[in-house]
Amino acid sequence: MIESGAGEGANFKDKTYSEAGAEVTKDTAKVYSCPIILKVEPPSIDEVKLINPQTLLISALQLKTQHKKYFEALASKRITALAFEFIKDDDGAYPAVRSLSEIAGTASILIASELLSNVNGGNGLMFGNISGVPPVEVVIIGAGTVGEFAARSALGLGANVKVFDNSITKLRCIQSNLGRTIYTSTLQPKNLIKALKRCDVAIGAVRGKNRSPVIVTESMVDSMKTGAVIIDVSIDMGGCFETSEVTNHDNPTFDYNGKTHYCVPNIPARYSRSASVSISNIFTPYLLKIAEDGGIENAIRFDRGLKNGLYFYHGILTNKSVADWFDLDCSDVNLLIF
Repeated sequence: MIESGAGEGANFKDKTYSEAGAEVTKDTAKVYSCPIILKVEPPSIDEVKLINPQTLLISALQLKTQHKKYFEALASKRITALAFEFIKDDDGAYPAVRSLSEIAGTASILIASELLSNVNGGNGLMFGNISGVPPVEVVIIGAGTVGEFAARSALGLGANVKVFDNSITKLRCIQSNLGRTIYTSTLQPKNLIKALKRCDVAIGAVRGKNRSPVIVTESMVDSMKTGAVIIDVSIDMGGCFETSEVTNHDNPTFDYNGKTHYCVPNIPARYSRSASVSISNIFTPYLLKIAEDGGIENAIRFDRGLKNGLYFYHGILTNKSVADWFDLDCSDVNLLIF
C-alpha cells in the first residue's frame, strides 16, 4: 500500500505503482495502519500516533534531528524499529549510507562545476582538461566513500585532485579503487594550507563519531582564492569547515569573504530519482528476506547485519549510541531475542 503522491518528488506517478500491483490510497491513516511501514525520513510524533501497536518501522533515524519524545512515542506503541544507517552487509559496511555517499560524492563535483560557471556568478572556470589551459585544482578532505566518488568524478572531468586524510589505509584504498596514483597526504596543516591556497574547489567529507571534526579553520578559508567554491558534504554532522552554516535546497549557497559555500545537508535529494532507485536496490532484498524468514523475529535472529540496524524491539530501546545520546535506558537485543 502506498500513499498517493508519495513518489512525486522522485517523478514516480501513482499509476506506475498501481500497475506494479500496489494499492494507492489518499487516506494517510490507512497507510500507517499497515503492519510494516517503510519510510525515508523518520515519522513525526503525529505520524507515530497513527501507527498501530507492535508495528515494524523501517526508516532513517537521523539521530541529530531527533528528540526524546520520539523514542517515548515509539515505546508507548511497543514498536520494533530498524534504522537505514545502522544496517550492515556481509562485509561489515553500511550499504544504505554507502549508496547515498556515492551520490553525494559525485554530486559535489557536479555542483562545484555549476558554481564555478559565470551563470552562477563564479570565476568562469570550466571543469575540463582543455589543451593549454591549466586544470581546475580540487582539494578533497576525507578519503571515505564521498571522497572516493568526488575524486572519481573530478578526475573524469580532467581536474587536478589532492586528497587529504589521516588514515593511511583509506588513502591506500582510494588510490587502488581509482586505479591510478593521485596526490594524497595526511592532514598536516602545512600541506593542507598550501593546497587550499591554490585550489578552486574544496570538498569536506570527514565524518566523526558524533560531530565532524573542524579541519579547516577560518584563517585557512581566508587564505583561499576569491571565488573559490567550498562544498561541505559533512554539514549534516556539523561540518568540517569552521565557516560552514547549514543551508537548504532553496537557498543552497552563501558568500563568506568572497568564498562560495554550499552547505546543504541532504545533497542526494537533488537527484531524488537516482537516490530512490539506489535505496530500493538495498531494501527490496531485505523486505523479501524478512518475508522468507517468516517475519522480523527470525530475520534478525539469522542476519547480524540486519540486527545491527535494530534500535527498538517491541518498545524497548536496544541501541547503545542512541541511549547515550538521549540519556535513555537500553537493553541488549541478544537478551530479548531467543
